[in-house]
Amino acid sequence: MTVDLNADLGESFGRWRLGDDAAMLDLITSANVACGFHAGDPTTLRTTCRQAAERGVRIGAQVGYRDLAGFGRRFVDVAPDDLAADVLYQLGALDGLARTAGSRVGYLKPHGALYNTVVDHPRQAEAVLDAVVAWSEATGAALPVLGLPGSVLLDRAAARGLPAVTEYFVDRNYTDDGRLVDRRRPDALIDDPAEAAERAVAAARDGRARSFCTHGDSPGAVQMARAVREALTAAGITLEPFS
Repeated sequence: MTVDLNADLGESFGRWRLGDDAAMLDLITSANVACGFHAGDPTTLRTTCRQAAERGVRIGAQVGYRDLAGFGRRFVDVAPDDLAADVLYQLGALDGLARTAGSRVGYLKPHGALYNTVVDHPRQAEAVLDAVVAWSEATGAALPVLGLPGSVLLDRAAARGLPAVTEYFVDRNYTDDGRLVDRRRPDALIDDPAEAAERAVAAARDGRARSFCTHGDSPGAVQMARAVREALTAAGITLEPFS
């Protein structure tokens, strides 16, 4: 039994520091690296890519709305052509930084409001996929897409011949219909490392998803990631990037 453990990284900007990317990269197998639209300046992203490459951690492009002020957590009613171009722009920028570090972008994951929007919004989901398909055709390899099980994004990604990778959040609560609880609600986040670890083991045994996410921007992010990793390993579950 194997699972991938991912986290959102590269989200510092200038003098504003968010999270401990170096410590998180010692614990995870895939890094969802910001691409400058919702967070991350070029120096931060370059450093994060280099640190990921040094540790053999797969780099994913975490693309989002052009919304630095809102950290990408506000819906933007952007035209499909513009959204596709924005996604391609972010992919290209991060891949260039990753390649100078001896790696490359190995998958795509939407961030924040875009992640939630493409669960049910066909036009924006297709716009994201238009960019991924264009990128895949240009590079000669189908780029995997990471997202919520049952989402429009993953359903249409699979229909278009892209690897669709299901994701489970060990530190987020879910609604009865399998959506993420709105962050504005007090029960949205799980901050107890032991609880997150128990959820991760149960989800792995249930085969709930191929990749598990633990956020890198919370105060106890490193402790939670360590607890989740140790619990999964103790349960006989191998951690490795999804194939």
